[in-house]
Amino acid sequence: MSQDLPELTSLKILAIDDHELVLSGMLDVLRRQYPNVEILTAKNAQDAQEQVEKLQPALIIMDLSIPEKSGTNARTDTGIQLLRSLMKNYPNLNLVVQSAHVKTLVRIRPEIDAHKGGFTIADKSLSTKEMLTRVNWALQGLTHTKDIKAMHSGLEVKPEWLTVLTLAFQEGYQDKAIAEQMCVSERMVRHYWTKVQDVLGVYPEEGKNIRIQTEMRAREEGLID
Repeated sequence: MSQDLPELTSLKILAIDDHELVLSGMLDVLRRQYPNVEILTAKNAQDAQEQVEKLQPALIIMDLSIPEKSGTNARTDTGIQLLRSLMKNYPNLNLVVQSAHVKTLVRIRPEIDAHKGGFTIADKSLSTKEMLTRVNWALQGLTHTKDIKAMHSGLEVKPEWLTVLTLAFQEGYQDKAIAEQMCVSERMVRHYWTKVQDVLGVYPEEGKNIRIQTEMRAREEGLID
């Protein structure tokens, strides 16, 4: 496979992870595999953005659960937003998502499908050999996302439905406050609820709270943390 890779002597790889041991282990593996490549690191989204703008790496290997900036807590939402920004601003950038939260990528499935650069998934449970294979594929501009069950379940969720789920179950807002945040009517918010519940296969059942059932299914599908 090595003969199919681009010229590596002048490439830069950026590894993004806030866990020191994980990051150190990743660097050791990458340096052995690519001794002539410059390996960069970032521990939060802010630092990652700055390094990408300044140094223009050919490949990014990133966890999804990362802090927004130094001193803040790691959140999957932060990694998702960083990934969305990178794909928008650098459409040809090669990306490897190495994370225990790969299922959450269903939230940005359309952006992933439209991305022109390489995009592969490496769950943290994969062996070193399998992880390096995904890195090689990404460097070649290949896409490999079939590991994500939710991304192949036919689940199609619109952005406004995700916003309702996030505001309700991660921010604790009631429908009236959700409507105000989204600048829509409460009736429209209720419409969004029926749509997302239909997609998730959640329907009224005697003795069960439909909102709680919706939250459980949304978490199972990786739509919210």
